[in-house]
Parts: sequence; structure tokens; C-alpha cells
Amino acid sequence: MTQHRTAAEAPDSLAGWFAALSAFIAGFVVFGVTYSFGVFFTSIEAEFHASRTATSVFFAITGMLFYFFGWVTGRLSDRFGPRPVVSAGAIIMGAGLTLTAAAPQMWTGYLAYGIGAGIGASCAYIPTLALVGGWFSRHRTTALGLAAAGTGCGTLLVPPVAAVLIEAYGWRTTYALFGAGSFVLLLLCAGLARPPPLAQTGHTTSLRRVVCSRPFVLLYASWVLATTGLVASMVFLPPFAHATGVSPVAASSLISIIGGMSVLGRSGIGIISRKAGPVLLYKLSVLVMAASYLLWLPFTDYGWLVAFAATLGFGYGVRIALTPVVLIEFFGLENLGAVLGVFFTASSISAVCGPLVAGIIIDQTGSYHAGVAFALVMGVMGFIAVAPLRHSTLSASFENASRHGDTNTRVCISEQTRDDPSPTGMPR
Repeated sequence: MTQHRTAAEAPDSLAGWFAALSAFIAGFVVFGVTYSFGVFFTSIEAEFHASRTATSVFFAITGMLFYFFGWVTGRLSDRFGPRPVVSAGAIIMGAGLTLTAAAPQMWTGYLAYGIGAGIGASCAYIPTLALVGGWFSRHRTTALGLAAAGTGCGTLLVPPVAAVLIEAYGWRTTYALFGAGSFVLLLLCAGLARPPPLAQTGHTTSLRRVVCSRPFVLLYASWVLATTGLVASMVFLPPFAHATGVSPVAASSLISIIGGMSVLGRSGIGIISRKAGPVLLYKLSVLVMAASYLLWLPFTDYGWLVAFAATLGFGYGVRIALTPVVLIEFFGLENLGAVLGVFFTASSISAVCGPLVAGIIIDQTGSYHAGVAFALVMGVMGFIAVAPLRHSTLSASFENASRHGDTNTRVCISEQTRDDPSPTGMPR
């Protein structure tokens, strides 16, 4: 019995693939719902007689709360296990979306949607994603890629479903249905989620040392900049297409194309990573995202938007699939939920800046192309920020320091790397 139980809970076992499935479903729900907001945009704008800037606040508040609370939910999951945290997320997100459907005014919609799709999503996504790395040793990159593919599948399938439901029943009924579906699916995630064996060492990574390290700073800055352009695109791409005469369903399909291509990038990351290291691939994915806006900027017909969405989606998919892999490369598995949570606070900045700044630019200039130019600048700056990052196996130094309680190692890894010219950046 003991041997059977040990084998069932070993790394790369069936339980690990169930953990990956839990992360897949959570990503499907969270990103499917939040990134379909662009499909709801025109209906909400018309119902409340609001400006584009005021309507974009829905997404800005949600994204800010989602990613800001990631460090809290990640730490709670590390300490108490994922199931209670994910279960709370199911309740909060389901209730929040249902209340959004009944919102009589903009400010109540901000509150209901922000807390429901923001904090609820944070409880579901970060804890389940953090589990996967600790369940695998041989197939970690593949498992993380498949787990991350849930966000792409949600982005692929949910927006056109939302468009059809809105056209048939209205945006309020659609959000009520989304609330019920989110509640059921996230409860299933909670049932599948179990603490991973590889991360249960009793030691924790010093978040202070992680945050002040040069790799973390470069990755964080790049994420803020590149994701600012990404979320602005997610919010304004459907209304831009609709304003040029594209049908609502075809406009929402552009978000689905982004999601579909991101699934291709995430699912194939295990094969792609055999040809090049994860850090190099990560940088290339940011470059592809930046270059994609050049396809939107000279818009002449719907085909350009399809090409843009496909290119952005592929780069975005590879980047998000590699994010936990790269963080593990540098900082190890210990306390990964907290590390991921702190890292993804970068997206809270992007969620505020992207829609709001792009919305202000579009309202002031009267042209969506100015907003596209803003996204292009953000994407290029995101690549410039991450370009100096080089591969080094620093995770061992973090793990050894935490195990031995070496207070002398509480120095930024950037200083350690600068003082040691060895190829790996490790002390000789």
C-alpha cells in the first residue's frame, strides 16, 4: 500500500498530469472570461453611454486585482495547499460575474466584475500553475506548456461563444451564464489540485533575494512593457475591427485566432525547447510579439488583422509557457507559488496602463492607429529590457542558501554574477 501510494504521488506520475489538467482548466476559465471582455466592450459602452476610456476601466480594475493578488494567493497556496484557495476562487468568480450581469450602474459593474473576475481568477490561476513544476522532473517543460495551453484554448473558444450568446440573449445573460460555468469548472480544478512532491522540502526561497536579482528585474520590466501592449490589443482589437465594418462574430474571432495560435506555441514548447535553451526562446518570443504590431499598423483589410492576431498569439503562447520554466531555471522550485505571484504583479501594472493609456490616446486622437503605435512601442521596449538576460544556473545557489540559512548570501544575484565572470554566473 505504501509503495503504491508513493508511486502514485511520485514526480511524473498520473497525479502530476491531473495537476496539469487542473491548471489547464483554470487557465481556460480565467483567460477565456477576462480576454473575452473585448467582445462585451461595445454592448457595455452603449448601455451605459460611456466613453472608451471609462469602459476600459472594467478590464483595468480586473487585471490589476487579478495580478496584484497573485502574490497573496500564491503564498496562501504554498502554506495551506491549493484546494481551499482554488475553491474560494470558484465562489468569488462565480458570484462576481453573476452580480456583474445585474449591475445597474457603471461603478457597481466595476466593483462586481473587478472583484469577481479579478480576485476570483487570482485564487484559481496562480496556485494551479505553480503546482505543475513541482510534479515533474523529466517532462516539466512539456507539462507546463500543456498546462499553459488552457489559457490559449480559453482565448480561442470563449470569445466567439460570448459573441453568439450576446447576439442571442444580451451581455447580461451571457455574464450570468459565464458565472455559473466558472463556478462549476473551478470547483473541478480544486478537486484535481494536490500539493507537489518536489517542492515540499520545508525550505523557502527568500523573496527579497529573488526580487532584487538582476534576472528577475529584467524579466519583470520586460513583462510590464510587453504585456501593456498585449492587453491593449486584447481590449481594442474587436471594437477596432467592428468599427471598420467587420461583423461582431468575425471581430471576436480575432481574439480566438490569438488564442488558437498561442495554443500551438504552448503545446509545441516541449519540442521547440530541444532546439534552443528556454532563456533564448523566451527572448525570441518577446521579439515576435513586438514585431506583430507592424502587421496591424498598416491595416488595409481583414487579412492584415488575421496575420497580426496569428503572429501575436504564437509569440504570446511561447512566452507564457516558458515563464515558469525560466523562473525555475533561475530561482528553483521552492516557494514557487509566491515567486510566480510576485512576478505576475507586473501584469497588474500592464492591465491598468494598457487599456487606459491606449483608450486615452484613441479618444484624444480619434484614431485606433495611434493606439496600435503605442502597443508597438511597448512591445519593442519589452524586448530591449529582456535582451541582456543570459542563461545561468542560479537556482542551485538559491536552494543551497535557503537550506543552510547562509545570511551572507542575501546579496542580489546581480552582484554575484557581476563579481564572477564564469559562464554560469555561479561562484567558483
